[in-house]
Amino acid sequence: MNSSVSNGQFAVRHLLVDEDSAGQRLDNFLFRELKGVPKTHIYRIIRSGEVRRNKGRIGADDRVEAGDVLRIPPIRVSERPAEKAAMAVPARTFPIVFEDEAFLALDKPAGVAVHGGSGVSSGVIEQLRRARPQARFLELVHRLDRETSGLLLIAKKKSALKALQDQFRERETGKTYLALVKGRWPERLKVLDQPLHKYLLADGERRVRVVEAGHPDGMRSVTLVKVQRQLPAPPGVGAGSPEGMSLLEVTIKTGRTHQIRVHLAHAGHPIAGDDKYGDFDLNRQLVRTGLRRMFLHAWRLRLTHPVSGEAMELHSELPLELHAWLDS
Repeated sequence: MNSSVSNGQFAVRHLLVDEDSAGQRLDNFLFRELKGVPKTHIYRIIRSGEVRRNKGRIGADDRVEAGDVLRIPPIRVSERPAEKAAMAVPARTFPIVFEDEAFLALDKPAGVAVHGGSGVSSGVIEQLRRARPQARFLELVHRLDRETSGLLLIAKKKSALKALQDQFRERETGKTYLALVKGRWPERLKVLDQPLHKYLLADGERRVRVVEAGHPDGMRSVTLVKVQRQLPAPPGVGAGSPEGMSLLEVTIKTGRTHQIRVHLAHAGHPIAGDDKYGDFDLNRQLVRTGLRRMFLHAWRLRLTHPVSGEAMELHSELPLELHAWLDS
């Protein structure tokens, strides 16, 4: 169903999603289909509504289904810059928590995007592919915010990718994060069940907010919270958080964009260092104490092995900069 290519110029194309691609996010699907097209441009045509699914709009993180027909607008591709861009990606290795022939779990540092796009030239997946040129297949199973550290799964086989993504979609995995928040979290508040609505700012940046039940654009979102320990505010921060701070174990039952950050902030306990939904005055005080990142870490992941069916539990301990800050 694809039109021909001439002088690097595509006409309008219509792509049919096959069974192997079912369940993939739209952006991932297009990254593979539109080789040589900058990811920033792919995100731009998605945001503008020029990419259509079955004649309707579709978001970058919506999942495509077998039989979907995607309309792709005309795109000019310059192969030489694309090749140069690929060569410019730095090879980088990351601490490996688990690896076998099906998938690997790595420890993503804070400040590194999981993939290139939206102003980021490259991320974990591009850098890992560059470091492992012999690998025939490496694909992100899920995502973490750029500011979040911790466990990230990479599939090494297409069958493993589908099996693991099915587990995430069917909520069969247990994803638990460690988050340090402002104030004293009430022990009785253990379940946050509030719909979330995703929207775009004028500059195209994504934001999320809690909406009332029944909102036409609200997506049900469930977050479980357990207090691991209560902490006094560090010296010089008392006025910003007079009740101290709380270290939470946060388990998400749904995987919405910025879910933990928005739910905790809406409850009146924003995450320390969160530059989108946090307490900005408190963040400035925390920087002076040495906390220069958001305190959110993907700590534990329970899943079923995609090949053996064995139950697994993976852990990523707090990175040194967060552990040292807590100890101090």
